[in-house]
Amino acid sequence: MLEIGIGMFDKLEAHRIRFEQLEAQLADPEVIQNQELYTRLTKEHAALAEVVEKYAQYRDNHAQIEDLTQMVEDDDPDIAAMAKEELAARQQDEKRLVEELKILLLPRDPNDDKNVVLEIRAGTGGDEAALFGADLWRMYTRYAERHGFTVEQLSANITELGGVKELTLLISGKGAYSRLKYESGVHRVQRVPETETAGRIHTSAETVAVLPEVEDVEVEINPNDLRIDVFRSSGHGGQSVNTTDSAVRITHIPTGLVVTCQDEKSQLKNKEKAMKVLKARLYDMAKQAQEQELSQNRKNQIGSGDRSERIRTYNFPQGRVTDHRISLTLYKLEQFLDGDLDEMIDALTLAEKTQALAAQQE
Repeated sequence: MLEIGIGMFDKLEAHRIRFEQLEAQLADPEVIQNQELYTRLTKEHAALAEVVEKYAQYRDNHAQIEDLTQMVEDDDPDIAAMAKEELAARQQDEKRLVEELKILLLPRDPNDDKNVVLEIRAGTGGDEAALFGADLWRMYTRYAERHGFTVEQLSANITELGGVKELTLLISGKGAYSRLKYESGVHRVQRVPETETAGRIHTSAETVAVLPEVEDVEVEINPNDLRIDVFRSSGHGGQSVNTTDSAVRITHIPTGLVVTCQDEKSQLKNKEKAMKVLKARLYDMAKQAQEQELSQNRKNQIGSGDRSERIRTYNFPQGRVTDHRISLTLYKLEQFLDGDLDEMIDALTLAEKTQALAAQQE
């Protein structure tokens, strides 16, 4: 097994042994009865499953290489020739498996299993930008449905045409953040608006922010740092939709962050939702500040969440969507906007891990 290096071999063996221990523990009736322990061990077991399975493939392939190496020396020239051909194929498989194992052994993002607070805001382009925001809203909702995630609307500012000025969603489900974290950034659309009589293509943009939902223990907020205002909820064009002061606006004084929620009739529920968004934003600010301090020389990193970076273009006349971070173009815009994002997200995930692996080897 030296082909994968002593250090890597030791890590893989440790994962394999721990995985077998976990399987034994998860079959123990006493562990099954302890729901908290069982849940924790199940998560650890699931986190190790992929690397252990890939390691088993590597070991099986390596055993075949050892057998074929001996067969190449066979006195029968036909057997030797077939063994040589098969050996070359198995050696290529070994190179691929080693690279895949290196990627699987990279440290996981601790936020990957968390739920997501996803924000959509209209950028340049006026009504057309807001209408595209509604397209993104549907796209992410459809994507969530495809993956069994649940979507809860936390706040929304909808235009009279049905566009999105601002929208905040909570998307819940295992691995939601790991899949959606690459969506942070500026999304640009190029299309002919329905109101355009001359058939000219307009360019507009929406900003998407993807934040991991945080627990209370992760973000401490001093109540004295908050200013909480309540007011009457309003609908499109300022029309009152509630006769009580149920809407809530929370201002975090030290940072100037402002969160408003008016979707619920209950002031308490609106306050709870607004606090959830505020915590996610504060956590994201702290996380980005730490990343900037540790990674001053790391540029154009996938998933950095740089809000000013144009990450993707949706071109309607050509029916294409292009992600500028990895120069990937897909000619299936309609399916993409219907929530078929996996091909793009898989490519972004691989690009990030490949880049992290290269940085680790420098």
